[in-house]
Amino acid sequence: MSSDDLILPNLESQPLMLVVSGPSGVGKDAVLSRVREMQSPHHIVVTATTRPMRPMEREGVDYIFLDQDVFDQKVANQEFLEWAEVYGNCYGVPKNQVKEAIARGEDVIIKADVQGAATIKHINPQGVFVFLAPPSFQVLKKRLTIRQTEDRIDLDRRLETANEEMKQLPMFDYVVVNKEGALDQTVDVLESIIQAERWRFPRRILRL
Repeated sequence: MSSDDLILPNLESQPLMLVVSGPSGVGKDAVLSRVREMQSPHHIVVTATTRPMRPMEREGVDYIFLDQDVFDQKVANQEFLEWAEVYGNCYGVPKNQVKEAIARGEDVIIKADVQGAATIKHINPQGVFVFLAPPSFQVLKKRLTIRQTEDRIDLDRRLETANEEMKQLPMFDYVVVNKEGALDQTVDVLESIIQAERWRFPRRILRL
């Protein structure tokens, strides 16, 4: 076969599934909100939750807010790619959003805690798994302290959980530090990961 006969695979046409995880308070919501504001051509999956809506949050944009009975029914109907109870509230990744976006050829970004990321990786190890890390535990403690007024969750418990989650770093493909005051830089790094993975060979093939 001559070089003129070489046929390259169409790598751009195959969508990616990016799973963004990390400890509570690291800024996952802020990062993905910024990705949405920049009108990036990715589908950001809206997580379903049983926790109360916080001020400034929007139904169907930040989360899908469900009561416990409705959430439990969706679990029974296997409508979630993964779900878990976290600090007394349930969170689930709607399976239909993922499948529909991939069918349209769109890259999918899923937010999940570390436990959820492990579940998704078991289901589909061909996803791209990114751990969003704080610059330090001191910074994470500061962020969580600010959130205590609305979360009412024991700070020590969250920090202990974060310490355990850091031990799961080998499970992830990338670690991105979300620095103070550098939200756009974090988003740029995520976009760089997507671009690098788009030209990866052999390409990750999703099977859901």
